Amino acid sequence: MALTEEDVTALAQPARRTASKKTFQIKTTNVVIDLIVASAGIGAATALVDGGRDWRPAAVAMLLAWAFWFGRARMYSARFITRRADEVRRIFDAGMLVAASIAVSSFVFDWSIRRWWLVLAVAFAAVALTLEREVMRRRYDRMRVSGKFRRDVLMIGDNHESEQLERMFAEEPKLGYNIVETIDPKQAENPQQLVTTVLAAARAANATGVIVAATGIETKASNRLIRDLIDAGIHVELSSTLADIAPKRLTVRPLGRFPVVYVEPVQRHGWRAVAKRTFDVVVASLALLAASPVLAVLALLIKRGSEGPIVFRQSRVGKDGIPFEVLKFRTMVVNAEEILADLMEHNEGAGPLFKMKDDPRITKTGAFLRKTSLDELPQLWNVVRGEMSLVGPRPALASEMAEWDADLYGRLRVKPGITGMWQVSGRSSTTFEEYTRLDLYYVDNWSLVVDLAILAKTIPAVLKSDGAY
Repeated sequence: MALTEEDVTALAQPARRTASKKTFQIKTTNVVIDLIVASAGIGAATALVDGGRDWRPAAVAMLLAWAFWFGRARMYSARFITRRADEVRRIFDAGMLVAASIAVSSFVFDWSIRRWWLVLAVAFAAVALTLEREVMRRRYDRMRVSGKFRRDVLMIGDNHESEQLERMFAEEPKLGYNIVETIDPKQAENPQQLVTTVLAAARAANATGVIVAATGIETKASNRLIRDLIDAGIHVELSSTLADIAPKRLTVRPLGRFPVVYVEPVQRHGWRAVAKRTFDVVVASLALLAASPVLAVLALLIKRGSEGPIVFRQSRVGKDGIPFEVLKFRTMVVNAEEILADLMEHNEGAGPLFKMKDDPRITKTGAFLRKTSLDELPQLWNVVRGEMSLVGPRPALASEMAEWDADLYGRLRVKPGITGMWQVSGRSSTTFEEYTRLDLYYVDNWSLVVDLAILAKTIPAVLKSDGAY
């Protein structure tokens, strides 16, 4: 017997009602906050520049335009602004449309407003909205970490992929998902029974959505399930089976009756490579020049602190497996390499990486240099020479490569960097599995914007000394 529309409606009614109420409350609150903040931006522009005779009706129209274009840009739908960069881009795109709307309105209604007032009002409102959204994003993150403001969802699938998804949601509460139940589709005798089971579970748990692990369910069952859940007002998200590939590289297109995902190739050559190299040389050269007094003081401290050279040189593996000498301020005693074997039983690092919290080889000056990451300043010269980049995977030792799996050799496709995703994501507290994943993610999804974002995160990571010892 087929599941009727009345059955679907009855089973999903509590979830639908809960979802609609929460969604309406959140959207209404966000709209009001956005309008208040945009008003502040317009008020600041009016205080600086005379808006003209008709600035008041123009200001009201501007607020309405912000609300309209934000709605069109899906700024009140969380799934469209998951990434911070997407949200910022949508704000400024909406700002340009707001400016165009007011310009057209002033022509139609013959408003007398000043051009600079319009430019400043839109610009100030856009900046204020960006800051407000960032504050709200952080507030929601804190609430989710504390266990609040999470969406209760069901996990459909009981296999390795679903386990990885559940582990990710548990480790990253900022994503805002709370798995209340996992349902194995294989336990259902037919697609109809699976739909009934899922809807009943959603009703019992007041779940507003489901996450479907694509590899854990057959196509026939998933099609029926997804259609009926959507008809019942349940939010459905289907995993792509692709991990660690930037969404901007994915394009969904029809291929016959199947929607397929096309993965854009990584562009590591051409103007992007020239831009990255130019950026590296200019920034590293300027940094060396600006830091020269600090370099001189550190060199003196190292020389007076212990015997040995000021700069430590060590062979590392560079791009395409070509070895080079990495430069660092010496932080250890001169025979550090010789006594390493005696300390291996105290290794606290991940995989082949050696880390020891109270490493006896580190000098007093070296401990300070490591905690502040100042020991890596000489690597700026490695960047100028073209052996390293400002951003990239950590330069590995040849001995570490003996424990690499085949995938990790992919990190040799780019130059190693002074900083990278691994360094700003926990550093020595990061597991070797995570270290591998972050390095390969960078290699596969590199862009100039990613480099700038990592550099921006490096400073607070160094100041907090995350995992540094």
